[in-house]
Amino acid sequence: MNIVTPDLCDEFPELVSVVDPIFNNYGGKKAFGGQIVTVKCFEDNSVVKAQVDLPGEGKVMVVDGGGSLRAALLGDMLAEKAAKNGWEGIVVYGCIRDVDVIAQTDLGVQALRTHPKKTDKRGIGDLNVPVTFGGITFVPGAYLYADNNGIIVSPEPLKCAG
Repeated sequence: MNIVTPDLCDEFPELVSVVDPIFNNYGGKKAFGGQIVTVKCFEDNSVVKAQVDLPGEGKVMVVDGGGSLRAALLGDMLAEKAAKNGWEGIVVYGCIRDVDVIAQTDLGVQALRTHPKKTDKRGIGDLNVPVTFGGITFVPGAYLYADNNGIIVSPEPLKCAG
């Protein structure tokens, strides 16, 4: 599927919510989309680590890291595992690291910033709960589409006619 968020916004204005333009595109897959799986965690990527081990075909992980800029919630090893298990992409409301390797990984990755320090693993985090950041609420099971133009969310799958 060729994802172009401006085209989706034009064709489905009544369905699309646009996330505030606060994210940077870091992944090897510059455009991605799929059904949302949410993780809510703060400076602990234990739940992210568990999820990338699971099949992710047609899915995008949305990680609400509370906007923390003090540690990275995703690094090269987890990104490579996510790509190997078929995840379409990961959006992190927080930081990532190992960006040079992630840029070569077949995975869509958008995040606020980069940070070289990894998180602690305390086993803390919530899976598939609604999370709010960037001006919208991400609901598990809804759909996210992202490219270099931005990130959009829809309650149902979108496909451009053109």
